[in-house]
Amino acid sequence: MSQTRFLFLVFCSTYFHLTHSLNLEGGLLLQQVKHSLTDPSQSLSSWNDQDDTPCNWAGIKCDPSTRRVNSVDLSNFQLEGPFSTLLCRLPSLSNLSLSNNFINSSLSVDISRCRNLKLLNLSQNLIVGRIPDTLSRIPNLRILDLSGNNFSGEIPASFGEFRRLKTLNLVNNFLNGSIPISLGNISRLKELRLACNSFSPSQIPSQLGNLTSLEVLYLSGCNLKGSIPDSLSRLTRLQNLELSYNKLTGSIPNSLIELKSILQIQLYQNSLSGELPSGLSNLTKLLRFDISKNELIGTIPEELCGLQLESLKLSENRFEGSLPTNITRSTNLYELKLFNNKITGSLPSELGKNSPLQILDVSYNGFSGDIPSHLCENGALTDLILSYNSFSGEIPESLGKCQSLYRVRLTHNNISGTIPWTWVKLVELDTLDLNDNELSGDIPVGIQGWKKLTELNLANNRFSGEIPDEIGSLLVLNYLDLSGNNFSGEIPPEMQNLKLNFLNLSNNRLSGDLPPLYANRNYRNCFVGNPGLCGNFPDLCPRVGGSKKQGNFWILLAIFVTAGIGLIVGIVLFCWKYRAVKKNKKEIAREIAMSPWKEFHNLPFNVLEIMDCLDENNVIGSGGSGEVYKVVLSKGETVAVKKLYRGGGEISDKYGFKAEVETLGKIRHKNIVRLWCCYDTVDCKLLVYEYMPNGSLGDLLHGGKGGLLDWPKRYQIALDAALGLSYLHHDCVPPIFHRDVKSNNILIDGEFRARVGDFGVAKVVAVAGPGGVSMSAIAGTPGYIAPEYAYTLRVNEKSDIYSFGVVILELVTGRRPNDPDFGEKDLVKWVSTTIDQKGIDHVIEDTLESKYKEEIRKILKIGLRCTAALPINRPPMEEVVKLLQGVSADKSPTEFTGMGRAPLNYYQGEASDQAGKFSPDYQ
Repeated sequence: MSQTRFLFLVFCSTYFHLTHSLNLEGGLLLQQVKHSLTDPSQSLSSWNDQDDTPCNWAGIKCDPSTRRVNSVDLSNFQLEGPFSTLLCRLPSLSNLSLSNNFINSSLSVDISRCRNLKLLNLSQNLIVGRIPDTLSRIPNLRILDLSGNNFSGEIPASFGEFRRLKTLNLVNNFLNGSIPISLGNISRLKELRLACNSFSPSQIPSQLGNLTSLEVLYLSGCNLKGSIPDSLSRLTRLQNLELSYNKLTGSIPNSLIELKSILQIQLYQNSLSGELPSGLSNLTKLLRFDISKNELIGTIPEELCGLQLESLKLSENRFEGSLPTNITRSTNLYELKLFNNKITGSLPSELGKNSPLQILDVSYNGFSGDIPSHLCENGALTDLILSYNSFSGEIPESLGKCQSLYRVRLTHNNISGTIPWTWVKLVELDTLDLNDNELSGDIPVGIQGWKKLTELNLANNRFSGEIPDEIGSLLVLNYLDLSGNNFSGEIPPEMQNLKLNFLNLSNNRLSGDLPPLYANRNYRNCFVGNPGLCGNFPDLCPRVGGSKKQGNFWILLAIFVTAGIGLIVGIVLFCWKYRAVKKNKKEIAREIAMSPWKEFHNLPFNVLEIMDCLDENNVIGSGGSGEVYKVVLSKGETVAVKKLYRGGGEISDKYGFKAEVETLGKIRHKNIVRLWCCYDTVDCKLLVYEYMPNGSLGDLLHGGKGGLLDWPKRYQIALDAALGLSYLHHDCVPPIFHRDVKSNNILIDGEFRARVGDFGVAKVVAVAGPGGVSMSAIAGTPGYIAPEYAYTLRVNEKSDIYSFGVVILELVTGRRPNDPDFGEKDLVKWVSTTIDQKGIDHVIEDTLESKYKEEIRKILKIGLRCTAALPINRPPMEEVVKLLQGVSADKSPTEFTGMGRAPLNYYQGEASDQAGKFSPDYQ
């Protein structure tokens, strides 16, 4: 009698009375497996002893002929507890998946008893310890997925004994050692995914070239060094080669041109050198080629540009020569990034004519000649970055056809002529940077259509005429630089409607009086070099040849000023002595008021007023870090002031003062809350922000004011917050991770537009690999914290994306992330479970109008993508923005998909493509 048969007889005798109506396998699942797990979401509620068979239970499938259990799929059930090896007693079990739960034990060697398994998926759990080397004893195993756990130690050398394994996925663990050469013996392997592990510095084993069935080789962020082995040329079925974020050196081997099936090659962020190999034209199926951030030299081969590429990224290398004209033959090209090289010559005149070109970035090169007129032939262009070249000629009027044009940077070129009148139709325009060129003429009539414009930089050109009144209607504009031109006339009073983070109108021919908002010393440096412009500043508007009476006036004024200064000094000394006897709030406030403040913007108010208003009547919020005050100043300006608590005369930085100042003090964006100034001494720490009259999104959603937020407002808030986070992740150099994205940190202005705020735990990442930055402690708020961050302490942009996805779910459901009604679930689990069991309509807040239902469903799906358990499956924030915008436009952005390949934007190659973008370091 076999051991299995004996065990089943024992089991039958033991449980006969308990499961009189349930068959043998059902009794095992019910009495052993279910009872070993915690089931807070009641996902296993259908498992009961009233059924004859478990075949209709949740997660269970049976063979239709034998009625034996052949599949147990408990993925996303929120189960907690150890892995139960009793599952291996199901003799016909071939598929076992416990993905995305909270399995928290080590993996017992007994799992090798699952002799008939073909699929084993334990990904996205909390499993610790070493990977059992006995797994290779499962003779029929085809798929083994242990990714997203806490496995440590080395990959077992015994894995080379697998004979039928097709997929091995160990991504995102704590594996060390080196990649065993024995993996080259798994002859049927199609996917090898080992990315994001802390392997010791080692070379790519040449034996991997023996895997002639391989389609995916995913070794990004594996601490690999040395050269790419020639043996990889034998992988003739390979579709996806990902070796980014390593320390590879040497040249790209010529042997790679033998990869006839390759669709994608990702080699960015290494130290590869030499020229590109010849024979690239053999890669006839290649769609995406990214070799950015290496040390490659030579010219761009003609044959590379003859391929039907969708994306070509050669940025931050040392390429020279001209761009081949046959780049225009690629009818699929939507992304071309060549910035920061030494490429010269002109852009091909037909560029964009035959392709859906969306992103063109050739900044920081030596290009010359005209800007091609066909760039918008297909109307798809969104990003045109040509800065720091030698382009000449005029701006093509045809660019006015680019209705999707979002970002234009042509700075530091030799472009002449005027801004085409057709550009006033670019309603999606966010950034227009034309500074340091030879442009002339007026600002075109009709710019009021640029409702989404946040940055306008026309500095150091030859523009003339008056500043148009319409500029005051650009209500989201926060960066305006018209300096170094020939603008004349008065400053339009409508400009007082703007809430600018940066303003510079210096060195023009402006005249007249300053608008009242700007008629104070806080703006004095914004208007210098305009001799006819009058304000209340003698050195700004010098008077020449004054009369004797005027001279006497200035003498008297000097006497009064001197006396005033003496009086102030006396008062200060008196207050200082009095404070030594008895400090009270008013004296401390006066001392602070006389001390220096650190200003980050041109202040439209007097900081000396602020301390007088910090009393209990003005408190609008408080917490563990201190109080927040609403302060209404004498000129009508309202600000919010955060005052941090003191502790024994000292204030530690555990409340994030330093992080907040270092982060918000540098960045400027319409969807990031503005930090006006700060004050920092041993006695007191203050942060002065712009005031947001509608408070936080959390207050509105969960504080009884949800009725103020109809669906259009909620959609706009989601898009605004996404734009702010996308700026932090992709446009800041280095990138910034917020680390505490939540509805309470999304602030709402009077027009219900959103800004991301509270950067007390933000992390500025100078160098972040694919695994992110390891932190010493968890930052964030329960319910918003990405699952991998909670147990790995790894911080990257994917953590923020998860938290933002939770905010989207809040906007759709109206529920808190940790609603008591969920039990031990959180919002993400509740939404997923409810959709699975009842359908998507059961999670949408009842108060939202039914006419928006289809749009709400699309937004909800975006939120679910952002909260994917596996970080690799979360879209980068740039893509999230496009997905949200696509919902509004009833269209979806083009996505590159492929069978059996990892998502293409994992590790965010875009994050390195920063040259020429608006950066906090540039300010």
